[in-house]
Order: sequence, then structure tokens, then C-alpha cells
Amino acid sequence: MKILRSFLLAPIFALAFSTVAQAAIQTQVVEYKQGNTVLEGYLAYDDEIQGRRPGVMVVHEWMGIDSYVQQRAQQLAKLGYVAFASDIYGKGVRPKNPEEAAAQAKIYRSNRQLMRDRALAGLQVLQKNSLTDAQRIAAIGYCFGGGTVLELARSGANVAGVVSFHGNLDTPNPSDAKNIKGKVLVLHGAEDPLVPPEQVLGFAEEMGNAGVDWQLIAYGGAVHSFTNPKAGNDKSQGTAYNQLADRRSWQDMRQFFAEIFGVR
Repeated sequence: MKILRSFLLAPIFALAFSTVAQAAIQTQVVEYKQGNTVLEGYLAYDDEIQGRRPGVMVVHEWMGIDSYVQQRAQQLAKLGYVAFASDIYGKGVRPKNPEEAAAQAKIYRSNRQLMRDRALAGLQVLQKNSLTDAQRIAAIGYCFGGGTVLELARSGANVAGVVSFHGNLDTPNPSDAKNIKGKVLVLHGAEDPLVPPEQVLGFAEEMGNAGVDWQLIAYGGAVHSFTNPKAGNDKSQGTAYNQLADRRSWQDMRQFFAEIFGVR
């Protein structure tokens, strides 16, 4: 009977242990402002880590803050960072389909100063967080967010580095690259039709002219949105998930962080 009871109780103890382990990652919605616009970001951190630690701001894809960017913030928290998914669009502005997403993204791609201001507002939230080492902050972004963090860097923001995952590389202000203070890592799908070779070459010239410490890694067989499983698997559409490129790009980001933060 004692043996049977032990077997019956084992799953309960396992579940309890799992719940305790997972409870270390804390998340919360954070309301903040850029000018008169109310924004709503998403914070994630490991409450078992003591003291300040590097912070990573995450900028969403064109669909805005959703479960995907929240998952990425949680992944970063599990690595020991304070992660803050910033909101570029504004509280309650959450596109429901690609048409709405394209319309929202166009607002900011057509007004790079507004894009920079929204990104900077999120960065300031992360910098002021009591858990963040304000001298060790990076920003990463996906698709629309990748282009956004590059604009943040071009604005002269105080970040140690930025990482663009399948983001747009173009800018109307290439001379602003001289303002970049940190290092730049671009993780690019080699077959991405939305970021064609001429845009990549233009970006390389921009970075080179400004003397930026930059890297670009291109993943063979990958197109746009290669890190997001929701992108499907039909490369002919120009967007598709690529599991290998997703895994490799995450590891490349981690290596970049090890370099700029001095941690593993």
C-alpha cells in the first residue's frame, strides 16, 4: 500500500516541482507613454536572480504585441535578462489581419522619427527598471521590429547592441548611421524577397561608411519571417518558418550578447 501510494503521489510532487520552477519567470503588462499616446508593453524576468542584470528590449512584428513576442520575452528572461517587449502602435492597437498590420506598419515606416520616438520610449522603460543594469542594454526586433531597432540605433540611442531578425534594412537617413553607439547584428534570410540583395548591399555600404561594428549572417534557404512558426511553410509566399534558421539565429544572438555583455 505504501508503494502504491508513493506511485500515486509522485506525479503530484512532479507537478508541484514543475509549477515552482516555472513560477520563477514573472511577467506583467506595463503601461507607459510616448508624448500623449498611451502604450502597453510586456515585461518578463526571472525573480530567482538577485541584483541587476542586462536588459533586452524586444520590438514586435507588424502584427503588434502578441503571443509570439511575449514568448520571445519569456525566453530571454529564462536566459537571465530583463526583457521588455515595447509597444510601437499604442494601447489597444492590435491588428487583426495582414491588411490592418500593413496599414499600421506604414505609419511608422513613413515617419521614421515617430518610429524612433516610440522605440526610445520603450527603451526608457527598460532603462529605469530597478532590475536592469542600464549600462548593459540591447534591443532586438523581428520583421517590422528588426527595422525599428536599426532606426533606434541610428538615432544614437544608448544601447550596447541591436539585433535584427529578418528585418527591413532600408532607411531614408543613411547618414545617421554615424550616430550608432553600439554593435549591430543582422540575421537575414538569404532568399528573402522582401529584403532583396540591393537593400542588403545598400545597408553594408551605409554601415561601412559610418565605421560601424556590424555583422550580417544570411541563412541559406530562409525567406522572410523565418523565426515565426505562424508564417507557415510555403516559401513561394515570401514568408515561411525555417526551423534550422530559427535555431541558428537564436544561437547567433546569444553569442552576440556574450560579446557585448561579457556573459554566457
